[in-house]
Amino acid sequence: MAKSKNHATHNQLQKRHRNGTKKPQSQKYESLRGRELKFLKNMRFAEKHSKKPVKRREERTLMTTR
Repeated sequence: MAKSKNHATHNQLQKRHRNGTKKPQSQKYESLRGRELKFLKNMRFAEKHSKKPVKRREERTLMTTR
């Protein structure tokens, strides 16, 4: 008795490419879950202190316009 057929991929690739193969959608902001805690803590401090001078500049411009 002949062995039964397990799998056939004939025409499958052509069928997939008919509508074009698409890349998976990437998210704008990658999740920080599971990242190293040292890195996350440093990132928070960096963001916090990089925004400080901007606030001061805005205050100065408001004072000069009054």
